[in-house]
Amino acid sequence: MGNDVALIKGDEEIDRASRSLKAMSHPLRLKILCVLGDQEMSVQDIVEVVGTSQSNISQHLAILKGKEILDSRKEANRVYYRVSDARMLRLIGMMREVFCHAGK
Repeated sequence: MGNDVALIKGDEEIDRASRSLKAMSHPLRLKILCVLGDQEMSVQDIVEVVGTSQSNISQHLAILKGKEILDSRKEANRVYYRVSDARMLRLIGMMREVFCHAGK
């Protein structure tokens, strides 16, 4: 029976990973994650680096936050985002290495 419990827990993690990867697969969301990496950035800073409208960035940040990939905090009139989970940071780090700096 202990194996069944481990399998169920494993299935929950597989489901979470699948949902996260689906959310991350959009080109703009992947670019946002590559820009963020292991740092915290304001929405305005993300907009400047990524180069699209604030409303578009905010929409994609909300999706990533909804999938528990990002956390946010508000300070005065700015919202700051960061990757929420060390496992996601490792995954994003690998993706950055493989895809985001491909020209180097």
